[in-house]
Amino acid sequence: MGNWIINHGLTSFILVVWMGINIFLFVWFYFFYDLGDQFFYTRHILGSALAWARAPAAVLNFNCLLILLPVCRNLLSLLRGSFVCCGRTMRKQLDKNLSFHKLVAYMIGLMTAVHMIAHLLNVEWYNNSRQGVYDKLSTALSNLEDSDNTTYLNPIRTTDIIPTYFVFTTIAGLTGVIITLCLILIITSSMEVIRRSYFEVFWYTHHLFVIFFAGLVFHGAGRIVRSQNMDTIPPHNFTFCKDRSDDWGRIPECPIPQFRGGFPQTWMWVIGPMVLYLCERLLRFIRYMQAVRYRKIVMRPSKVLELQLVKNGFTMEVGQYVFLNCPAISQLEWHPFTMTSAPEEDFFSVHIRSAGDWTNKLISIMEQLPEGAQGPKMGVDGPFGTASEDVFDYEVAMLVGAGIGVTPFASILKSIWYKFKESNPKLRTRKIYFYWLCRETHAFEWFADLLQVLEKEMDERGMGDFLTYNLYLTGWDQNLHFHVHYRDTDVVTGLKQKTHYGRPIWDKEFEKVRKENPTSVVGTFLCGPEALAKVLEKKCAKYSDVDPRKTKFYFNKENF
Repeated sequence: MGNWIINHGLTSFILVVWMGINIFLFVWFYFFYDLGDQFFYTRHILGSALAWARAPAAVLNFNCLLILLPVCRNLLSLLRGSFVCCGRTMRKQLDKNLSFHKLVAYMIGLMTAVHMIAHLLNVEWYNNSRQGVYDKLSTALSNLEDSDNTTYLNPIRTTDIIPTYFVFTTIAGLTGVIITLCLILIITSSMEVIRRSYFEVFWYTHHLFVIFFAGLVFHGAGRIVRSQNMDTIPPHNFTFCKDRSDDWGRIPECPIPQFRGGFPQTWMWVIGPMVLYLCERLLRFIRYMQAVRYRKIVMRPSKVLELQLVKNGFTMEVGQYVFLNCPAISQLEWHPFTMTSAPEEDFFSVHIRSAGDWTNKLISIMEQLPEGAQGPKMGVDGPFGTASEDVFDYEVAMLVGAGIGVTPFASILKSIWYKFKESNPKLRTRKIYFYWLCRETHAFEWFADLLQVLEKEMDERGMGDFLTYNLYLTGWDQNLHFHVHYRDTDVVTGLKQKTHYGRPIWDKEFEKVRKENPTSVVGTFLCGPEALAKVLEKKCAKYSDVDPRKTKFYFNKENF
Protein backbone atom coordinates (compact mmCIF):
# COMPACT_ATOMS: atom_id res chain seq x y z
CA MET A 1 0.00 0.00 0.00
CA GLY A 2 2.85 2.35 0.83
CA ASN A 3 4.48 1.74 -2.57
CA TRP A 4 1.15 2.24 -4.30
CA ILE A 5 0.66 5.59 -2.54
CA ILE A 6 4.17 6.70 -3.52
CA ASN A 7 3.67 5.86 -7.20
CA HIS A 8 -0.06 6.48 -7.71
CA GLY A 9 -1.34 8.47 -4.74
CA LEU A 10 -1.50 11.92 -6.33
CA THR A 11 -2.83 10.56 -9.64
CA SER A 12 -5.60 8.72 -7.83
CA PHE A 13 -6.42 11.81 -5.76
CA ILE A 14 -6.79 13.91 -8.93
CA LEU A 15 -9.03 11.27 -10.51
CA VAL A 16 -11.17 11.05 -7.36
CA VAL A 17 -11.57 14.85 -7.36
CA TRP A 18 -12.48 14.82 -11.07
CA MET A 19 -14.98 12.00 -10.61
CA GLY A 20 -16.37 13.68 -7.48
CA ILE A 21 -17.05 16.91 -9.41
CA ASN A 22 -18.78 14.90 -12.16
CA ILE A 23 -20.98 13.08 -9.66
CA PHE A 24 -21.78 16.30 -7.79
CA LEU A 25 -22.79 18.11 -11.00
CA PHE A 26 -24.95 15.18 -12.14
CA VAL A 27 -26.74 14.78 -8.80
CA TRP A 28 -27.16 18.51 -8.21
CA PHE A 29 -28.69 19.24 -11.61
CA TYR A 30 -30.73 16.06 -11.60
CA PHE A 31 -32.55 17.12 -8.42
CA PHE A 32 -32.65 20.75 -9.57
CA TYR A 33 -34.76 19.74 -12.57
CA ASP A 34 -36.56 16.87 -10.83
CA LEU A 35 -37.67 18.88 -7.79
CA GLY A 36 -37.64 22.52 -8.91
CA ASP A 37 -41.05 24.23 -8.78
CA GLN A 38 -40.39 26.15 -11.99
CA PHE A 39 -40.19 22.81 -13.86
CA PHE A 40 -43.40 21.31 -12.45
CA TYR A 41 -45.39 21.75 -15.67
CA THR A 42 -42.42 20.72 -17.83
CA ARG A 43 -42.03 17.53 -15.78
CA HIS A 44 -45.74 16.85 -16.17
CA ILE A 45 -45.22 16.45 -19.92
CA LEU A 46 -41.72 14.94 -19.95
CA GLY A 47 -41.49 13.07 -16.67
CA SER A 48 -38.04 12.10 -15.36
CA ALA A 49 -36.53 12.32 -18.85
CA LEU A 50 -36.18 16.07 -18.25
CA ALA A 51 -33.74 15.53 -15.38
CA TRP A 52 -32.01 12.70 -17.26
CA ALA A 53 -31.38 15.08 -20.17
CA ARG A 54 -30.22 18.08 -18.17
CA ALA A 55 -27.96 16.39 -15.59
CA PRO A 56 -25.64 14.90 -18.28
CA ALA A 57 -25.59 18.32 -19.99
CA ALA A 58 -24.02 19.82 -16.84
CA VAL A 59 -21.39 17.06 -16.78
CA LEU A 60 -20.76 17.61 -20.49
CA ASN A 61 -20.14 21.32 -19.92
CA PHE A 62 -17.53 20.55 -17.26
CA ASN A 63 -15.71 17.92 -19.35
CA CYS A 64 -15.82 20.01 -22.53
CA LEU A 65 -14.03 22.66 -20.48
CA LEU A 66 -11.30 20.12 -19.66
CA ILE A 67 -10.92 18.23 -22.95
CA LEU A 68 -8.72 20.83 -24.71
CA LEU A 69 -6.42 21.61 -21.77
CA PRO A 70 -4.36 18.36 -21.86
CA VAL A 71 -3.47 19.00 -25.52
CA CYS A 72 -2.35 22.59 -24.97
CA ARG A 73 1.28 21.49 -25.09
CA ASN A 74 2.85 24.91 -24.70
CA LEU A 75 0.77 25.44 -21.57
CA LEU A 76 1.92 22.07 -20.20
CA SER A 77 5.56 22.90 -20.94
CA LEU A 78 5.12 26.22 -19.14
CA LEU A 79 3.58 24.46 -16.14
CA ARG A 80 6.34 21.85 -16.15
CA GLY A 81 8.89 24.64 -15.91
CA SER A 82 6.90 26.27 -13.11
CA PHE A 83 6.83 22.98 -11.17
CA VAL A 84 10.63 22.65 -11.14
CA CYS A 85 10.56 23.93 -7.58
CA CYS A 86 7.88 21.34 -6.72
CA GLY A 87 8.21 17.61 -6.23
CA ARG A 88 8.72 15.18 -9.10
CA THR A 89 5.34 13.62 -8.31
CA MET A 90 3.60 16.87 -9.27
CA ARG A 91 5.49 17.09 -12.56
CA LYS A 92 4.71 13.45 -13.37
CA GLN A 93 1.02 14.30 -13.56
CA LEU A 94 1.68 16.47 -16.62
CA ASP A 95 3.14 13.44 -18.41
CA LYS A 96 -0.24 11.72 -18.16
CA ASN A 97 -1.97 14.43 -20.15
CA LEU A 98 -3.10 12.16 -23.00
CA SER A 99 -4.43 9.53 -20.59
CA PHE A 100 -6.53 12.19 -18.90
CA HIS A 101 -7.59 13.55 -22.31
CA LYS A 102 -8.90 10.07 -23.23
CA LEU A 103 -10.63 9.67 -19.87
CA VAL A 104 -12.45 12.97 -20.29
CA ALA A 105 -13.40 11.94 -23.85
CA TYR A 106 -14.92 8.70 -22.55
CA MET A 107 -17.00 10.70 -20.07
CA ILE A 108 -18.14 13.04 -22.86
CA GLY A 109 -19.13 10.04 -24.98
CA LEU A 110 -21.09 8.44 -22.13
CA MET A 111 -22.90 11.62 -21.12
CA THR A 112 -23.67 12.45 -24.76
CA ALA A 113 -25.37 9.07 -25.16
CA VAL A 114 -27.52 9.60 -22.03
CA HIS A 115 -28.32 13.20 -22.99
CA MET A 116 -29.26 12.24 -26.55
CA ILE A 117 -31.51 9.29 -25.58
CA ALA A 118 -33.31 11.39 -22.97
CA HIS A 119 -33.95 14.20 -25.45
CA LEU A 120 -35.20 11.80 -28.11
CA LEU A 121 -37.76 10.62 -25.57
CA ASN A 122 -38.55 14.26 -24.74
CA VAL A 123 -39.28 15.05 -28.39
CA GLU A 124 -41.56 12.03 -28.64
CA TRP A 125 -43.46 13.03 -25.51
CA TYR A 126 -43.68 16.66 -26.59
CA ASN A 127 -45.19 15.47 -29.87
CA ASN A 128 -47.64 13.10 -28.18
CA SER A 129 -48.69 15.85 -25.80
CA ARG A 130 -49.27 18.17 -28.76
CA GLN A 131 -51.42 15.49 -30.40
CA GLY A 132 -53.59 15.29 -27.27
CA VAL A 133 -52.53 11.72 -26.47
CA TYR A 134 -52.00 12.42 -22.79
CA ASP A 135 -54.21 13.99 -20.11
CA LYS A 136 -56.10 17.27 -20.12
CA LEU A 137 -53.34 19.25 -18.39
CA SER A 138 -50.67 18.12 -20.89
CA THR A 139 -52.91 19.14 -23.79
CA ALA A 140 -53.65 22.54 -22.22
CA LEU A 141 -49.96 23.20 -21.65
CA SER A 142 -49.12 22.21 -25.25
CA ASN A 143 -51.86 24.46 -26.66
CA LEU A 144 -50.59 27.63 -24.96
CA GLU A 145 -49.96 30.20 -27.68
CA ASP A 146 -46.89 32.31 -28.12
CA SER A 147 -48.22 35.89 -28.07
CA ASP A 148 -47.37 39.19 -26.43
CA ASN A 149 -48.98 38.11 -23.18
CA THR A 150 -47.85 34.47 -22.82
CA THR A 151 -44.92 32.22 -23.65
CA TYR A 152 -45.26 28.64 -24.79
CA LEU A 153 -44.05 25.50 -23.02
CA ASN A 154 -44.15 22.89 -25.78
CA PRO A 155 -41.61 23.74 -28.55
CA ILE A 156 -43.61 21.66 -31.07
CA ARG A 157 -46.07 24.30 -32.21
CA THR A 158 -48.30 22.38 -34.67
CA THR A 159 -50.03 19.02 -34.72
CA ASP A 160 -48.99 18.07 -38.27
CA ILE A 161 -45.25 17.81 -37.59
CA ILE A 162 -43.27 14.60 -37.19
CA PRO A 163 -40.50 14.38 -34.53
CA THR A 164 -37.76 13.75 -37.12
CA TYR A 165 -38.65 16.97 -38.94
CA PHE A 166 -38.54 18.85 -35.63
CA VAL A 167 -35.07 17.45 -34.82
CA PHE A 168 -33.59 18.57 -38.15
CA THR A 169 -35.24 22.01 -38.31
CA THR A 170 -34.49 23.45 -34.86
CA ILE A 171 -31.19 24.92 -33.68
CA ALA A 172 -30.95 22.52 -30.75
CA GLY A 173 -31.90 19.49 -32.85
CA LEU A 174 -29.68 20.19 -35.85
CA THR A 175 -26.61 21.15 -33.81
CA GLY A 176 -27.22 18.10 -31.60
CA VAL A 177 -27.14 15.79 -34.62
CA ILE A 178 -23.97 17.45 -35.96
CA ILE A 179 -22.23 17.32 -32.56
CA THR A 180 -23.11 13.66 -32.10
CA LEU A 181 -21.88 12.66 -35.57
CA CYS A 182 -18.60 14.53 -35.03
CA LEU A 183 -18.12 12.86 -31.66
CA ILE A 184 -18.77 9.38 -33.07
CA LEU A 185 -16.21 9.93 -35.85
CA ILE A 186 -13.63 11.39 -33.46
CA ILE A 187 -13.94 8.57 -30.93
CA THR A 188 -14.01 5.69 -33.43
CA SER A 189 -11.01 7.02 -35.38
CA SER A 190 -9.06 7.32 -32.13
CA MET A 191 -9.04 3.57 -31.58
CA GLU A 192 -5.53 2.16 -31.25
CA VAL A 193 -5.72 0.04 -34.41
CA ILE A 194 -6.79 3.00 -36.56
CA ARG A 195 -4.42 5.49 -34.98
CA ARG A 196 -1.43 3.20 -35.50
CA SER A 197 -2.28 1.96 -39.00
CA TYR A 198 -4.09 4.97 -40.49
CA PHE A 199 -2.73 8.01 -38.71
CA GLU A 200 -4.04 10.37 -41.38
CA VAL A 201 -7.62 9.18 -40.73
CA PHE A 202 -7.13 9.83 -37.03
CA TRP A 203 -5.52 13.23 -37.66
CA TYR A 204 -8.14 14.65 -40.00
CA THR A 205 -11.22 13.32 -38.21
CA HIS A 206 -9.86 14.62 -34.91
CA HIS A 207 -10.05 18.11 -36.35
CA LEU A 208 -13.82 17.77 -36.44
CA PHE A 209 -13.49 19.11 -32.90
CA VAL A 210 -13.73 22.59 -34.48
CA ILE A 211 -17.25 21.79 -35.74
CA PHE A 212 -18.01 20.03 -32.44
CA PHE A 213 -17.22 23.11 -30.36
CA ALA A 214 -18.96 25.48 -32.78
CA GLY A 215 -22.10 23.34 -32.56
CA LEU A 216 -21.74 23.15 -28.79
CA VAL A 217 -21.72 26.94 -28.44
CA PHE A 218 -24.95 27.33 -30.46
CA HIS A 219 -26.66 24.18 -29.17
CA GLY A 220 -28.40 25.91 -26.26
CA ALA A 221 -29.51 28.94 -28.29
CA GLY A 222 -32.78 27.21 -29.23
CA ARG A 223 -33.84 27.21 -25.56
CA ILE A 224 -35.88 24.04 -26.00
CA VAL A 225 -36.10 23.26 -22.28
CA ARG A 226 -38.44 25.84 -20.76
CA SER A 227 -39.39 26.66 -17.18
CA GLN A 228 -42.28 28.54 -15.63
CA ASN A 229 -41.79 32.24 -14.95
CA MET A 230 -42.48 32.42 -11.21
CA ASP A 231 -42.27 36.24 -11.07
CA THR A 232 -45.50 37.07 -12.93
CA ILE A 233 -48.05 39.42 -11.35
CA PRO A 234 -50.41 38.03 -10.31
CA PRO A 235 -48.51 34.78 -9.73
CA HIS A 236 -49.68 31.48 -11.16
CA ASN A 237 -49.80 28.95 -8.31
CA PHE A 238 -49.44 25.56 -9.98
CA THR A 239 -50.49 23.63 -6.88
CA PHE A 240 -53.91 25.34 -7.04
CA CYS A 241 -54.24 25.75 -10.79
CA LYS A 242 -52.94 22.43 -12.15
CA ASP A 243 -56.41 20.88 -11.94
CA ARG A 244 -58.20 23.99 -13.27
CA SER A 245 -56.75 24.39 -16.76
CA ASP A 246 -60.17 25.45 -18.12
CA ASP A 247 -60.12 28.44 -15.75
CA TRP A 248 -56.66 29.71 -16.73
CA GLY A 249 -56.97 33.38 -17.55
CA ARG A 250 -60.58 33.48 -16.38
CA ILE A 251 -60.14 33.67 -12.62
CA PRO A 252 -57.61 35.94 -10.88
CA GLU A 253 -56.11 33.04 -8.90
CA CYS A 254 -55.08 31.26 -12.11
CA PRO A 255 -53.63 33.59 -14.73
CA ILE A 256 -52.26 31.90 -17.86
CA PRO A 257 -48.87 30.43 -16.89
CA GLN A 258 -45.90 31.92 -18.68
CA PHE A 259 -42.71 30.11 -19.61
CA ARG A 260 -39.21 31.02 -20.73
CA GLY A 261 -36.23 29.20 -22.13
CA GLY A 262 -33.07 28.77 -20.08
CA PHE A 263 -30.13 31.05 -20.79
CA PRO A 264 -27.42 29.23 -22.84
CA GLN A 265 -24.50 28.45 -20.53
CA THR A 266 -22.22 26.13 -22.47
CA TRP A 267 -20.28 28.95 -24.13
CA MET A 268 -19.31 30.27 -20.70
CA TRP A 269 -17.75 26.92 -19.83
CA VAL A 270 -15.76 26.44 -23.04
CA ILE A 271 -14.76 29.95 -24.10
CA GLY A 272 -11.63 30.00 -21.90
CA PRO A 273 -10.15 26.69 -23.17
CA MET A 274 -11.09 27.62 -26.73
CA VAL A 275 -9.13 30.89 -26.47
CA LEU A 276 -6.16 29.03 -24.94
CA TYR A 277 -6.17 26.47 -27.74
CA LEU A 278 -6.50 29.21 -30.35
CA CYS A 279 -3.36 30.81 -28.88
CA GLU A 280 -1.64 27.40 -29.13
CA ARG A 281 -2.46 27.14 -32.82
CA LEU A 282 -1.46 30.75 -33.43
CA LEU A 283 1.91 30.06 -31.80
CA ARG A 284 2.26 26.96 -34.00
CA PHE A 285 1.62 29.07 -37.10
CA ILE A 286 4.23 31.63 -36.01
CA ARG A 287 6.78 28.84 -35.49
CA TYR A 288 5.83 27.32 -38.82
CA MET A 289 6.71 30.59 -40.56
CA GLN A 290 10.20 30.67 -38.99
CA ALA A 291 12.94 29.43 -41.31
CA VAL A 292 14.43 25.98 -40.71
CA ARG A 293 17.70 24.99 -42.39
CA TYR A 294 18.97 21.46 -43.01
CA ARG A 295 22.42 20.91 -41.53
CA LYS A 296 22.65 17.27 -42.52
CA ILE A 297 20.43 14.54 -44.01
CA VAL A 298 21.51 10.94 -43.37
CA MET A 299 19.82 7.66 -44.31
CA ARG A 300 20.50 5.11 -41.58
CA PRO A 301 20.00 1.32 -41.80
CA SER A 302 16.50 -0.16 -41.40
CA LYS A 303 14.97 2.83 -43.24
CA VAL A 304 15.70 5.31 -40.46
CA LEU A 305 16.11 8.92 -41.60
CA GLU A 306 18.24 11.30 -39.53
CA LEU A 307 17.58 15.02 -39.97
CA GLN A 308 19.89 17.59 -38.41
CA LEU A 309 18.13 20.95 -38.41
CA VAL A 310 19.01 24.52 -37.45
CA LYS A 311 16.53 27.18 -36.38
CA ASN A 312 17.31 30.60 -34.95
CA GLY A 313 16.51 30.99 -31.26
CA PHE A 314 15.76 27.29 -30.80
CA THR A 315 16.65 25.90 -27.36
CA MET A 316 15.89 22.47 -25.96
CA GLU A 317 16.31 20.15 -22.99
CA VAL A 318 17.09 16.44 -23.01
CA GLY A 319 14.27 14.12 -24.01
CA GLN A 320 12.02 16.81 -25.48
CA TYR A 321 10.10 16.41 -28.73
CA VAL A 322 8.95 18.58 -31.64
CA PHE A 323 6.12 18.45 -34.16
CA LEU A 324 7.20 18.44 -37.82
CA ASN A 325 5.17 19.56 -40.81
CA CYS A 326 6.24 19.09 -44.43
CA PRO A 327 3.97 21.10 -46.77
CA ALA A 328 5.24 19.09 -49.75
CA ILE A 329 3.43 16.09 -48.21
CA SER A 330 0.55 17.73 -46.36
CA GLN A 331 -0.22 21.30 -45.31
CA LEU A 332 -2.16 20.17 -42.25
CA GLU A 333 -0.42 17.12 -40.80
CA TRP A 334 1.96 17.58 -37.85
CA HIS A 335 3.80 14.56 -36.46
CA PRO A 336 5.68 14.30 -33.12
CA PHE A 337 9.33 13.18 -33.03
CA THR A 338 11.67 12.99 -30.06
CA MET A 339 14.90 14.90 -30.52
CA THR A 340 18.08 12.83 -30.45
CA SER A 341 20.50 15.73 -30.12
CA ALA A 342 21.85 17.17 -26.88
CA PRO A 343 21.14 20.71 -25.60
CA GLU A 344 24.88 21.40 -25.81
CA GLU A 345 24.89 20.99 -29.63
CA ASP A 346 24.29 23.87 -32.04
CA PHE A 347 21.59 21.98 -33.96
CA PHE A 348 18.72 19.64 -33.16
CA SER A 349 18.17 16.26 -34.74
CA VAL A 350 15.41 13.69 -35.12
CA HIS A 351 15.48 10.08 -36.25
CA ILE A 352 12.43 9.10 -38.29
CA ARG A 353 11.51 5.45 -38.85
CA SER A 354 9.45 4.35 -41.83
CA ALA A 355 6.09 3.69 -40.13
CA GLY A 356 3.27 5.05 -42.29
CA ASP A 357 2.31 7.04 -45.35
CA TRP A 358 3.70 10.37 -44.13
CA THR A 359 7.08 9.00 -43.03
CA ASN A 360 7.39 6.86 -46.17
CA LYS A 361 6.78 9.90 -48.39
CA LEU A 362 9.29 11.99 -46.42
CA ILE A 363 11.98 9.30 -46.67
CA SER A 364 11.27 8.91 -50.40
CA ILE A 365 11.69 12.67 -50.95
CA MET A 366 14.98 12.74 -49.01
CA GLU A 367 16.38 9.72 -50.87
CA GLN A 368 15.83 11.47 -54.20
CA LEU A 369 17.68 14.66 -53.20
CA PRO A 370 21.03 15.39 -54.87
CA GLU A 371 24.11 15.18 -52.63
CA GLY A 372 24.35 18.23 -50.33
CA ALA A 373 20.98 19.70 -51.37
CA GLN A 374 18.56 21.29 -48.94
CA GLY A 375 15.41 19.30 -48.27
CA PRO A 376 11.82 20.52 -48.67
CA LYS A 377 10.40 23.25 -46.43
CA MET A 378 9.96 21.93 -42.90
CA GLY A 379 7.80 23.50 -40.22
CA VAL A 380 8.87 22.91 -36.60
CA ASP A 381 6.65 23.39 -33.56
CA GLY A 382 8.16 23.00 -30.12
CA PRO A 383 10.09 21.88 -28.22
CA PHE A 384 7.71 20.32 -25.71
CA GLY A 385 8.54 18.78 -22.36
CA THR A 386 8.38 15.09 -21.44
CA ALA A 387 9.13 12.86 -18.47
CA SER A 388 12.75 12.39 -19.66
CA GLU A 389 13.53 15.99 -18.77
CA ASP A 390 13.69 14.90 -15.14
CA VAL A 391 16.34 12.22 -15.67
CA PHE A 392 19.13 14.30 -14.12
CA ASP A 393 17.04 14.86 -10.98
CA TYR A 394 17.66 11.24 -9.98
CA GLU A 395 20.83 9.77 -8.48
CA VAL A 396 20.28 6.58 -10.44
CA ALA A 397 18.38 6.20 -13.73
CA MET A 398 17.08 3.15 -15.57
CA LEU A 399 16.49 3.98 -19.25
CA VAL A 400 14.43 1.49 -21.25
CA GLY A 401 13.93 1.96 -24.98
CA ALA A 402 12.15 -0.36 -27.41
CA GLY A 403 13.03 -0.05 -31.10
CA ILE A 404 12.96 3.58 -32.27
CA GLY A 405 11.91 4.38 -28.68
CA VAL A 406 15.60 4.77 -27.94
CA THR A 407 15.55 8.30 -29.37
CA PRO A 408 14.98 10.30 -26.13
CA PHE A 409 17.81 8.38 -24.48
CA ALA A 410 20.17 9.25 -27.32
CA SER A 411 19.69 12.87 -26.29
CA ILE A 412 20.30 12.02 -22.63
CA LEU A 413 23.45 9.98 -23.27
CA LYS A 414 24.86 12.65 -25.59
CA SER A 415 24.23 15.29 -22.95
CA ILE A 416 26.00 13.15 -20.35
CA TRP A 417 29.00 12.90 -22.65
CA TYR A 418 29.13 16.70 -22.98
CA LYS A 419 28.72 17.17 -19.23
CA PHE A 420 31.64 14.85 -18.53
CA LYS A 421 33.70 16.52 -21.22
CA GLU A 422 33.06 19.92 -19.62
CA SER A 423 33.33 18.51 -16.08
CA ASN A 424 29.91 19.93 -15.26
CA PRO A 425 29.64 20.11 -11.43
CA LYS A 426 25.81 20.24 -11.57
CA LEU A 427 25.52 16.64 -12.78
CA ARG A 428 23.74 14.90 -9.95
CA THR A 429 23.32 11.49 -11.61
CA ARG A 430 25.99 8.98 -10.59
CA LYS A 431 24.77 5.77 -12.26
CA ILE A 432 22.79 4.94 -15.41
CA TYR A 433 21.39 1.57 -16.48
CA PHE A 434 20.45 1.56 -20.15
CA TYR A 435 18.31 -1.15 -21.79
CA TRP A 436 17.54 -1.26 -25.49
CA LEU A 437 15.24 -3.87 -27.01
CA CYS A 438 15.32 -4.33 -30.79
CA ARG A 439 14.11 -6.92 -33.29
CA GLU A 440 16.76 -6.38 -36.00
CA THR A 441 20.53 -6.22 -35.86
CA HIS A 442 20.70 -3.27 -38.27
CA ALA A 443 18.62 -1.13 -35.93
CA PHE A 444 21.56 -0.97 -33.52
CA GLU A 445 23.98 0.50 -36.04
CA TRP A 446 23.09 4.21 -35.96
CA PHE A 447 23.18 4.26 -32.17
CA ALA A 448 26.26 2.07 -31.63
CA ASP A 449 28.66 4.89 -32.56
CA LEU A 450 27.39 7.03 -29.69
CA LEU A 451 27.73 4.14 -27.23
CA GLN A 452 31.29 3.48 -28.40
CA VAL A 453 32.26 7.11 -27.79
CA LEU A 454 30.65 7.04 -24.35
CA GLU A 455 32.31 3.72 -23.51
CA LYS A 456 35.71 5.12 -24.42
CA GLU A 457 35.10 8.39 -22.53
CA MET A 458 34.09 6.56 -19.34
CA ASP A 459 37.11 4.24 -19.50
CA GLU A 460 39.53 7.16 -19.95
CA ARG A 461 38.06 8.89 -16.89
CA GLY A 462 38.10 5.73 -14.82
CA MET A 463 34.31 5.74 -14.64
CA GLY A 464 33.54 2.53 -16.48
CA ASP A 465 30.83 1.72 -13.96
CA PHE A 466 28.88 4.94 -14.55
CA LEU A 467 27.03 3.56 -17.58
CA THR A 468 25.78 0.00 -17.68
CA TYR A 469 24.07 -0.80 -20.96
CA ASN A 470 22.25 -3.93 -22.02
CA LEU A 471 21.22 -4.45 -25.64
CA TYR A 472 18.61 -7.12 -26.33
CA LEU A 473 17.97 -8.59 -29.75
CA THR A 474 14.42 -9.95 -29.61
CA GLY A 475 14.31 -11.27 -33.22
CA TRP A 476 17.26 -13.72 -33.17
CA ASP A 477 18.17 -17.06 -34.72
CA GLN A 478 20.63 -19.80 -33.73
CA ASN A 479 23.36 -18.59 -36.09
CA LEU A 480 23.20 -15.09 -34.66
CA HIS A 481 23.28 -16.61 -31.17
CA PHE A 482 26.62 -18.21 -31.99
CA HIS A 483 28.14 -15.03 -33.39
CA VAL A 484 27.00 -12.85 -30.55
CA HIS A 485 28.09 -15.04 -27.68
CA TYR A 486 31.10 -16.98 -28.92
CA ARG A 487 33.25 -14.26 -30.45
CA ASP A 488 35.64 -11.99 -28.58
CA THR A 489 33.96 -8.84 -29.85
CA ASP A 490 30.30 -8.15 -30.42
CA VAL A 491 29.60 -8.35 -34.15
CA VAL A 492 26.30 -6.47 -33.86
CA THR A 493 27.49 -3.29 -32.15
CA GLY A 494 31.29 -3.50 -31.94
CA LEU A 495 31.02 -2.78 -28.21
CA LYS A 496 32.67 -4.54 -25.29
CA GLN A 497 29.26 -5.31 -23.85
CA LYS A 498 27.77 -8.32 -25.61
CA THR A 499 24.32 -8.15 -27.14
CA HIS A 500 21.78 -10.37 -25.39
CA TYR A 501 19.16 -12.39 -27.23
CA GLY A 502 15.57 -12.65 -26.07
CA ARG A 503 14.01 -10.29 -23.54
CA PRO A 504 15.21 -9.03 -20.15
CA ILE A 505 14.15 -10.84 -16.99
CA TRP A 506 12.94 -7.71 -15.25
CA ASP A 507 12.75 -9.19 -11.76
CA LYS A 508 16.42 -10.03 -12.02
CA GLU A 509 17.31 -6.56 -13.36
CA PHE A 510 15.38 -4.66 -10.68
CA GLU A 511 16.80 -6.85 -7.92
CA LYS A 512 20.29 -6.13 -9.24
CA VAL A 513 19.71 -2.36 -9.34
CA ARG A 514 18.27 -2.42 -5.81
CA LYS A 515 21.25 -4.34 -4.42
CA GLU A 516 23.78 -2.05 -6.10
CA ASN A 517 21.95 1.11 -4.93
CA PRO A 518 20.55 0.28 -1.48
CA THR A 519 19.77 3.88 -0.46
CA SER A 520 19.04 5.60 -3.78
CA VAL A 521 16.05 7.07 -5.56
CA VAL A 522 15.90 5.39 -8.97
CA GLY A 523 14.08 6.98 -11.90
CA THR A 524 12.80 4.38 -14.39
CA PHE A 525 12.15 5.89 -17.82
CA LEU A 526 10.45 4.11 -20.70
CA CYS A 527 9.85 5.00 -24.31
CA GLY A 528 8.06 1.97 -25.67
CA PRO A 529 4.80 -0.01 -25.93
CA GLU A 530 2.01 0.07 -23.35
CA ALA A 531 2.41 -3.63 -22.52
CA LEU A 532 6.00 -3.05 -21.42
CA ALA A 533 4.92 0.05 -19.48
CA LYS A 534 2.51 -2.02 -17.38
CA VAL A 535 5.25 -4.53 -16.58
CA LEU A 536 7.80 -1.90 -15.54
CA GLU A 537 5.26 0.05 -13.51
CA LYS A 538 4.46 -3.07 -11.49
CA LYS A 539 8.14 -3.81 -10.96
CA CYS A 540 8.76 -0.27 -9.72
CA ALA A 541 6.02 -0.73 -7.13
CA LYS A 542 7.21 -4.23 -6.22
CA TYR A 543 10.85 -3.34 -5.61
CA SER A 544 10.38 0.07 -3.96
CA ASP A 545 10.86 0.15 -0.21
CA VAL A 546 8.50 2.14 2.00
CA ASP A 547 11.42 3.02 4.26
CA PRO A 548 12.60 6.46 3.00
CA ARG A 549 16.20 5.47 3.71
CA LYS A 550 16.11 2.61 1.21
CA THR A 551 15.70 2.18 -2.55
CA LYS A 552 12.69 3.68 -4.29
CA PHE A 553 11.75 3.32 -7.96
CA TYR A 554 9.75 6.03 -9.75
CA PHE A 555 8.20 5.09 -13.09
CA ASN A 556 8.09 7.62 -15.96
CA LYS A 557 6.76 7.04 -19.47
CA GLU A 558 6.99 9.08 -22.65
CA ASN A 559 3.62 10.18 -24.04
CA PHE A 560 2.98 12.02 -27.32
